[in-house]
Amino acid sequence: MYNLLILVAVSFISAIATFFVNERLKQGPVRSSAMLSLIVAVYYHYYTGSMDSYLVKNIPLVFIGASFIGMVSSRLLSNYLLIGTAGIIFCLIFLHTSKFFNGYGGALGTSACISVLAVLSIPIVNKNKKLTNGLIQLRKILFKIGRR
Repeated sequence: MYNLLILVAVSFISAIATFFVNERLKQGPVRSSAMLSLIVAVYYHYYTGSMDSYLVKNIPLVFIGASFIGMVSSRLLSNYLLIGTAGIIFCLIFLHTSKFFNGYGGALGTSACISVLAVLSIPIVNKNKKLTNGLIQLRKILFKIGRR
């Protein structure tokens, strides 16, 4: 149970931190994800402390996967709480399906995509104080991009 809470917290922090570096510090989605993931991966690669080996192995994986969530465009999802919620959903998907994706490439990105889509399906109050569905907003953005 203790390990689960740590991994959920890491996932929550990773998604928000990557989005913050992406949007506020203007580093771009790929650079922000790569920079933060590299710091965590290098730290845990050389970490030889008394932490549980399960956590030492899985914290970098969860951090990297949740950082993919932080790469989302602010036009699509700009609420930090929703991005953190997507991080939590990612962690739960990762922990319960990691054996299913064993041997397949792209499991972290696929799980991150599923978690962002799950959060987008939550009703959202938009800037005009109207309750909308996140998927409707996604459709509007996609069709607006297609018309250009």
